[in-house]
Amino acid sequence: MAAHPHWRPAYVGLGSNLDDPLQQVRRAAEGLRQLPQTRLECLSPWYGNPPMGPQDQPDYVNGVAGLLTQLTPVALLAALKSLERELGRQPHSERWGPRRIDLDLLLHGQAVIEQPGLSLPHPGIAERPFVIKPLLDIAPDINVPGLGRLAESVKVGAFPELKALGTH
Repeated sequence: MAAHPHWRPAYVGLGSNLDDPLQQVRRAAEGLRQLPQTRLECLSPWYGNPPMGPQDQPDYVNGVAGLLTQLTPVALLAALKSLERELGRQPHSERWGPRRIDLDLLLHGQAVIEQPGLSLPHPGIAERPFVIKPLLDIAPDINVPGLGRLAESVKVGAFPELKALGTH
């Protein structure tokens, strides 16, 4: 009898600032529903925010999806990259430049991984309001490996740079 893989929580950051960003993140959320061995459990509200990198680009729309998955972190990341390509993400050379869709694997259970192409927890998780606020919206008591309880380990405030855009 084959062993059944365990279901693990995973959190994915969604972002876009090109080609109707709100529609792009909604399409990505629908794509997450279709991933194999994965269930989309919850979606944060969407937030508009200024770009993190070069300022000569449109504002972003960001949110966080909560998943349950049987996929390994490497397999889930590969599925996210494949979904990005399906949704029209173009290869780009500019770090933090404009993009149609960006899917970041933020957390996969309590996994701590540091390898080429995959760092868990995501290295920017505690510094980015556009990740912190939506993540806390759907998982207010979340513990992040190496940080502890997120709400207690980062400066949680009003995040004036974020503009609530509503839910799904």
